[in-house]
Amino acid sequence: MAVAVSDFCRRAKSPAPAPEVREALALLAEDDDFRVRTLTDGEPEASPLGPFAVVDILRGTAPALAAQRQACGFYDVARELAYVREEKTPPPAPAPNVPVFATPPAAEEGDGKAGKKAGKAAKQEAAVQERIAPRKRATPESDADAESLPPEDGEDLGFLRRDLPRPRGRFTRVEAPRASFMELTRLSTKPAVEGALEGAEHRFALLRNLSQRYNGSRGELTLVDVENVLKDHGLLEAFTEKEKNQVLAAYSDQRGAAGRVGWSLGLSPSELQRLISVLGIGDEVEALRERFRREALATSHLTHRLDLLGREKYLADLGIQRKFSDSLRKELERLVADEFPEATELHGLADAVGRKHGAPAELVFRAFERLGLADGLRKRLLASATPSTP
Repeated sequence: MAVAVSDFCRRAKSPAPAPEVREALALLAEDDDFRVRTLTDGEPEASPLGPFAVVDILRGTAPALAAQRQACGFYDVARELAYVREEKTPPPAPAPNVPVFATPPAAEEGDGKAGKKAGKAAKQEAAVQERIAPRKRATPESDADAESLPPEDGEDLGFLRRDLPRPRGRFTRVEAPRASFMELTRLSTKPAVEGALEGAEHRFALLRNLSQRYNGSRGELTLVDVENVLKDHGLLEAFTEKEKNQVLAAYSDQRGAAGRVGWSLGLSPSELQRLISVLGIGDEVEALRERFRREALATSHLTHRLDLLGREKYLADLGIQRKFSDSLRKELERLVADEFPEATELHGLADAVGRKHGAPAELVFRAFERLGLADGLRKRLLASATPSTP
């Protein structure tokens, strides 16, 4: 029966939990079961309808009115009032314990089995009623009394945070113990060192890798210790050649910018300079940088030069920012002189220069602003403008 009512409420767009369904069915008598089945077997005439709305319909209320009551929360308020009334109702006084001296009637032998069956049926009925009976809520007074009771022995009142030990287990990150430096110098460790060399671009990366697993000769592993280990294993020369190629290739890819070379190799500026000094490739690096300096200063394409003007960090890294700006300023002054007579305002002048030399007008205008030419050009354009005749 409870399942049928629950399914009916779901179809009526007001699903209800099982305790609420049992609480509503407890208000009906057993003779009303067929009426409940008749109602729940059909489709809901209105919605929403909860379990107590079903009981209300069985007692003669129209489905539309029951749905309106369900929507406005009428049944919830009625349940709350019923709970309050039950809580305020005093329990019945216990019957006085008066001794009875009358002898109980002797049970007939023929009615023994019938009496047992009747008692068993009564117990089952009581168990069913107890399961479907509504549960009483705890009163606020009882909660207050429970809070006012003294705490039991051993209960923590301050909720103080204890200093617990560090977590231990499969999810705890624990650093592995590092081996001694002598272990690193043994011949049996050479395959492990060779494997570390394959994934290292330079000796500083190799130092970071090995320092997590091995100690140094005097405490922490140092760069000198790594170089001595590579020398003992006969791997230093090949690795040095690999480092030279890596550094020179990085300078070529980054067009001589030392800052971007250090970033690509994972080196700080001081580490990069030390590596170049150890490898003895300072002259080769400087030759590469000088080549890119000459290319930046000698390029004749206006768009390329305007693009380089916006890369201030790159020019400052090469050490030619001021020289490049002066050269470009002189070139723009020469190009502007050819287009100046026909220009009326600064944007038009930038557009004319860019259109003639195949450069974006926006880059030309920004170059005027960055090189400090904008104010002077505006004054010249204003002075050269012919006054209108009245």
